Amino acid sequence: MQKKSLIPRLIVHGGAWNIPAAYHAAHLAGVRAAVEQTYPQLLDGCSALDAVETAVKVLEADPTFDAGRGAFLNAIGEVELDAIIMDGRTLGFGAVAALQNILHPVSVARQVMEQTEHNLLVGTGALDFARRAGFTELPPEDLLTERELAFFRQVQNDPAFRTHHPFRDGPGDTVGAVALDRDGNLAVATSTGGTARKLPGRVGDCPIVGAGAYADNERGAVSATGWGESIMKVLLSKTVCDAFAAEDAMAAAQQGIDILARKVKGLGGVIGINAEGEYAWAHNTPYMAMAYAEGEGAVNASIRPDAK
Repeated sequence: MQKKSLIPRLIVHGGAWNIPAAYHAAHLAGVRAAVEQTYPQLLDGCSALDAVETAVKVLEADPTFDAGRGAFLNAIGEVELDAIIMDGRTLGFGAVAALQNILHPVSVARQVMEQTEHNLLVGTGALDFARRAGFTELPPEDLLTERELAFFRQVQNDPAFRTHHPFRDGPGDTVGAVALDRDGNLAVATSTGGTARKLPGRVGDCPIVGAGAYADNERGAVSATGWGESIMKVLLSKTVCDAFAAEDAMAAAQQGIDILARKVKGLGGVIGINAEGEYAWAHNTPYMAMAYAEGEGAVNASIRPDAK
């Protein structure tokens, strides 16, 4: 399908959640930095795949977000990370789940895609692969923040706590990026620490193709964020990509969120770019942090409240 324009596009999110006012400035700074540091590379001709990996690495390194450094702790006080990256040109993807001690799981996911015959590696197998691929293994405390340790202690023994409660009460922010390059190729990456106090080994939507992310040059690319158990049930990212065929970009995104809410009472958000290079976003959580490139480099960053 021929693109109307080959002007590069880049959009990122820092999670769809209840982002308390005290965290707004940090979220805005984080998503803005991801676009500001990555978009000039797209203008210079880098691939969409390189761009989404770069942008997500910026967000994984930022302790503001629930990805990489700053991720939630599971029920036994460990950090387990999930990530996916997908190439809209080939439909190739790589993913990791329940990966420990690695700052940039999105880069491990890319190596899975490019260096193995597999799509998804998990747990100790993913960590062993990362070691062999030359990634630096960090001590667990290097990924831990005081914010997440305090929150873990608060909810650790609360019998009423459920893993999606932070949509009401606290921060929790999967990250993602979608890009279109000068050659018209689309790519997407999503990374997360999952939900607070999750069972060890729990895997949410993020590394599941079609749920946490999907990219197809013929339709578009989408990154999802939110309550993973509900997002998986409707394959939210693929649902929005399919809707791009019949709807404009923003309408397709909203249609996906409406399906999420109506069919499974889900909570979440999406960002995307359709095959014509139009941005898309929608969410039904109290807020979603996002940023995108305008024109030749201006950045629009916002903490968007739920429109309903």
